[in-house]
Amino acid sequence: MRVSYEWLKGMVDVPADPQGLITELVRTGTEVAAVERVGADITKVVTSQVIEKAPHPDSDHLYVCKMDVGGYNTDATGKSVSLQVVCGAQNFEQGDKTVTALIGATLPGGVTIKKGRLRGVDSCGMNCSSRELGLGEDQSGIMILPGDTPVGLDFTAWRNMSDTVIDCEITPNRPDCLSMVGMATEVSAALDVDTHIELPRIQRESSEFGRAADLVDVSIADAALCSRYAARVVRKVTIGPSPEWLAKRVIAAGTRPINNVVDVTNYVMYLTGQPLHAFDLGKLTERDGKRHVVVRAAAEGETIVTLDGQERTLTSDMALITDDGTTPIALAGVMGGLNSEIDEDTVDVLLESASFDAGHISRTSRRLDLMSEASMRFERQVDAAACASVADVAAALFEQCCGAVVCEGVVDTYPVPAKPGEVTLRPDRVRALCGAPIETSFMAQRLRRLGCEVEEGADDHSAMRVVVPTSRPDLTREIDLVEEVLRLWGVGDVTPTLPAARNHAGGLTIDQRRVRLIGQVLRAAGLSETSTYNFADPSDLAHLHMGEAGRGIPVTILHPLVADQSEMRRDMLPGLLRSVAYNRDHGVTNVHLYEIGRVFFAHEHKSQPDEPSYVAGVLSGAWDDDRWNAKYPTLDFFDAKGIVETLLDVLRITKLRFRVADPDSYGWLQPGRAAEVLAQGELIGWVGNVHPAALNRFGIDAPVVAFELSVAGLLRLARRELPYEDVPTLPGVLIDLALVVDEDMTYEQVVQRIRSAGGKLLVDVRLFDVYRDPVRVGMHKKSMAFSLEYRAADRTLTSAEVEKAHSKLVAKVMKSTGGEVRS
Repeated sequence: MRVSYEWLKGMVDVPADPQGLITELVRTGTEVAAVERVGADITKVVTSQVIEKAPHPDSDHLYVCKMDVGGYNTDATGKSVSLQVVCGAQNFEQGDKTVTALIGATLPGGVTIKKGRLRGVDSCGMNCSSRELGLGEDQSGIMILPGDTPVGLDFTAWRNMSDTVIDCEITPNRPDCLSMVGMATEVSAALDVDTHIELPRIQRESSEFGRAADLVDVSIADAALCSRYAARVVRKVTIGPSPEWLAKRVIAAGTRPINNVVDVTNYVMYLTGQPLHAFDLGKLTERDGKRHVVVRAAAEGETIVTLDGQERTLTSDMALITDDGTTPIALAGVMGGLNSEIDEDTVDVLLESASFDAGHISRTSRRLDLMSEASMRFERQVDAAACASVADVAAALFEQCCGAVVCEGVVDTYPVPAKPGEVTLRPDRVRALCGAPIETSFMAQRLRRLGCEVEEGADDHSAMRVVVPTSRPDLTREIDLVEEVLRLWGVGDVTPTLPAARNHAGGLTIDQRRVRLIGQVLRAAGLSETSTYNFADPSDLAHLHMGEAGRGIPVTILHPLVADQSEMRRDMLPGLLRSVAYNRDHGVTNVHLYEIGRVFFAHEHKSQPDEPSYVAGVLSGAWDDDRWNAKYPTLDFFDAKGIVETLLDVLRITKLRFRVADPDSYGWLQPGRAAEVLAQGELIGWVGNVHPAALNRFGIDAPVVAFELSVAGLLRLARRELPYEDVPTLPGVLIDLALVVDEDMTYEQVVQRIRSAGGKLLVDVRLFDVYRDPVRVGMHKKSMAFSLEYRAADRTLTSAEVEKAHSKLVAKVMKSTGGEVRS
């Protein structure tokens, strides 16, 4: 919500410096996203007068003008002289007052004015239109100022365009703050000051052109879609530019002025929080002397062409405004129809002020990808009790700004009247819950500032009766009022205390410390922690070619915010791959990320899903950018494998093994570059290169290696202590062994057989070479060279002992592998 400080000043007493208000807003729970200085993007633009207008010597539509800009253009003696400007506008004459941008001036949109030469004539500035100054859409000619306008003044200062706009982040439970009236009420409560809000009033209702009830009939087919529909009729509308004050406020709210009709509806929405829609009354079907407006559900597959010219196919869950129940003229609460839009020929207007169901509007806008200021307000629930009064405000502005005649009466269909809520508030309960000495008088005063009616008890300890305004649908229980009182009193002023506990010293559990240790190890290994959405695209697993086996059934979201986040994630890899893609799209090629989070597996006949935790990581690119003295290789399978080994080593998990991953079971990983991670015989995760086909589906054009481990498995297998082993004091004996084995024999299989055959004397096995040669080694064969270390803990081994043990090992390994020793 963009809050104009100048506009707010007219509604409530605020500090002279906006920073004081910003501090109070943040203190009381309203986050401020940005502060914008309106008018700061317009510089060196001045009021001027046309003192000479002559036809351009080489053009039939340009004029060479001498402009008086006061002291902004002087000669060597300091005397003011005219400024030559070539202008193509046709709507001005000599003597007119206008607006001139000087050389070096900046205009909205980042436009900078430079000295130019148009058909051989120098132009030292530009005479500006309203659109070029950001004051409207009119670009038919330059802006003509009143005749008494002083010349040579800074335009933004003279026009009082300087303003501070505070961009507030409004939470979904505060629809009242999506309006200037609501923000004024909030500021009144935060600062404990009075409001002085004066809304426009209709000066004269006329029955000369018919009463509203004689011209329009409104019916609501389903009260679940629309709880109230108020309509007013205004006639003899003159469409044109908006008054300056109206355009200025619409601009401050973040919308470009269009014309007086559109600007009035936008202005009233920003003022009151109630979205409005204006229909061309003449475009609606007349039957029995009336136009018949019917609010109903759309038929499945029904279509409407909206104001943006797009044909929309609707579902039965969407609400429509229809002409006589047949022809759709608006998509309720979202966008009007093209067949009833206001145009330059419009003279009679039907004004809609309604309250539509928040859930239906939310689903409609998201399914059709039509998000607007109006739909945002309807999604958060507008105040149905104010619909008719807001229609009166809009009608008054049509009368004031469009020269319209307001027809007598309002057609108000109200099948579900909104009733103010009533809540009992106990002051002692407030103090007990907040842990703060909040005075009862403070509670009553601030709640009244928020628009509540408060009936105090006999003393400071007696319960208060609070009637909550219909504009605050979030205040339904006593605890809601407690929260309001506390945030206005100041959460930061509450003295912090430790919660009472018996026989508990506090602190982290062993598992909590280990989870934190997992993060520390991964960060120390060079990875950065990230947090991705728990929501997922239903097609994520299919894109990865990841099977459904063992992942339960999806947990679907009833009302997803976007279509590609309609279920809870069942694996963490898709979110991490999207992070890789996002980083690479923004020029970050070296990506090292990890996340610790939950996935969600639902089951039939089970009310709650399983929520196991996993730690997952992705590596792409290199560890760092190349430098003149260092070249970094591309990260591969062994980098991720090393990180997994380091993590399990720090957690003191023993008997770690990596087993070749079956391509059929791990379709998202590249065959031959993927492994299952086992510890103490238990499968706890996987590590490997992500398959190029999967990467392509996520928009990644570079290799990515990833891993995923079960947090439950890590915590279950982790040890606090390891058995102590003495440091070896006796020398070992190293012997190299080169075995020629079949190509499909894996490292793990060979090492298992070597360790099994080595007995107690074999203490270490290390692979140091793999060699292939069709001639020297053989077709479909490979030579694997190992360094074997023999040692006894209680004596120095003799050559005879080592040779005997090694001979037995070689014989057993050759027999079990079918290999032979390479000479």
